[in-house]
Amino acid sequence: MSPFSLTCYVTQHNPVKFVKKGFGEKEVEAVLERLDRLTHDEARTTASQTLEVIHSLVQNMRVVMDGEQHTRLLFALC
Repeated sequence: MSPFSLTCYVTQHNPVKFVKKGFGEKEVEAVLERLDRLTHDEARTTASQTLEVIHSLVQNMRVVMDGEQHTRLLFALC
């Protein structure tokens, strides 16, 4: 079977079944479970990093807004 015909076969049929037959069902299941765990870990890491960025932006906005309030008070006193 040529590489092209193999690619066509895999894409037209269920690739998971094809891989399970070629490599063994238990090994494929273990790899899929690990990939699933890694995907969940990556999602949690991304969410954590996003929250850190948002927190930093909010803190910076507070600093800017507090600075504007102090400036307004100085102008009001003059």
